[in-house]
Amino acid sequence: MKVAVKNLDNKSVGDVDLNEAVFGVDARPDILARMVAWQLAKRRAGTHKTRGISEIRGTTAKPWRQKGSGRARAGSVRSPQFRGGAIIFGPVVRGHGHKLPKKVRKLALKTALSAKQAEGKLMVLDSTKLAKPKTSDLAKHLAKLGLDKALVIDGAEVNENFGRAAANLRGIDVLPQQGINVYDILRCDTLVLTRDAVSHLEERLK
Repeated sequence: MKVAVKNLDNKSVGDVDLNEAVFGVDARPDILARMVAWQLAKRRAGTHKTRGISEIRGTTAKPWRQKGSGRARAGSVRSPQFRGGAIIFGPVVRGHGHKLPKKVRKLALKTALSAKQAEGKLMVLDSTKLAKPKTSDLAKHLAKLGLDKALVIDGAEVNENFGRAAANLRGIDVLPQQGINVYDILRCDTLVLTRDAVSHLEERLK
């Protein structure tokens, strides 16, 4: 499929033929949901923690005798029924990440790219080269392109001037081509790829 290639001044500088196997995949909401759940699970710190009975300070003596007091049996003041006692089956420090097959992750990325293309929210830029790292200059270029909330995927490395200029712009995220991911693609309104990013993704996902 042919897509127009634009420069930062919103002028057409040619076109690029997108690979159908990467940018023309059928919609799979179930695969996207699995991928997003996997990404968000890996982000979780898992540092939540409550103290078990072995970690509570207090005497190990039996608080009162087993029978004859008229009260329920108790073996320790550190038990969960007492104020300040332990938490039973509380959260512990652990990793929340889980496994997801590589072919599912690959399909999810292709599905996300295809969804943006199908919605008409995929833009291809010739280059992200900027003469100066000035936010005001980049803001003018993005206004010409009609970009408000966008994810820009550059080449192997993000152009230094472009990256510094975009750092102060709310709603504009910039990543190198290795950092492209499903969650960020779905969060943005428009996905912007450079020529280098397109060729890299087609080689990686075909």
